[in-house]
Amino acid sequence: MEDKIASVTCYFDPSCPFAWITSRWLLEVERHRPIDLRFRVMSLSVLNEHRELELWYREFNDRAWGPARVCAAAAQRHGEAVLRDLYTALGTRLHRERDKDHDRVIAAALTEAGLPADLADAARTDAFDAALRAGHRDGQDAVGEEAGTPITVIDGTGHFGPVLTAAPEGAAAARLFDAVRTLADLDVFAELKRPRGPLALS
Repeated sequence: MEDKIASVTCYFDPSCPFAWITSRWLLEVERHRPIDLRFRVMSLSVLNEHRELELWYREFNDRAWGPARVCAAAAQRHGEAVLRDLYTALGTRLHRERDKDHDRVIAAALTEAGLPADLADAARTDAFDAALRAGHRDGQDAVGEEAGTPITVIDGTGHFGPVLTAAPEGAAAARLFDAVRTLADLDVFAELKRPRGPLALS
C-alpha cells in the first residue's frame, strides 16, 4: 500500500488551529510518501450557524466567515490549486503569528500567494457563499455525518481528523500517515479518541 500513490484531500477552515496542524502534517507526509494532496475549504461558520454556542465560540464562528469566504472566492475564480499557498499564507499569520486582524492577514496573504487584492472583498459579502457551502457539504458527505474540521479523505474514505496537537515530522509523520491510511481502509473502524494536550502551532 505504501508504494501506491494515495489520493488525499484535506478539508479545512482557515481559522481552525486543528486543521492547520493537520495540514502541516500532510505537507510533511508529502515529502516521505507518494501522495496526491489537495486542499478544499469547508466552514465551521456554516456548520454552526444555527446552533446555540458559548459566547466565545459564537464570536469565533462569526469571525471565521471572512477567511473562509476569501478561500472560496479564490478557489472559484482561480482554481482550487491556489488554496495550498493561500492557506499557508493565511495560517502562518493566524496561527503561528497569532495575528487576529483579519483585514491585515487577508491582504498580506493574498499578496504572498500572488492573488488579486480584490479577493479580500469576499470576506464581507455572501457572494461566494454558495461555493463555500458546496465545499463544506462535500466534506460532510465524505464523512457521512456532520463533522468539524479537519476532514481528511484518503483514497475515497473520509473521516474527521486526525486531530493533532502538533505536526509530526520525518519518519514519525510517515508512520502516522500509514496508520491513518490503514484505519481508513477498514470498513469496521469507526472512532478512536483520547484526551488532548496543549497545542503547538509552530
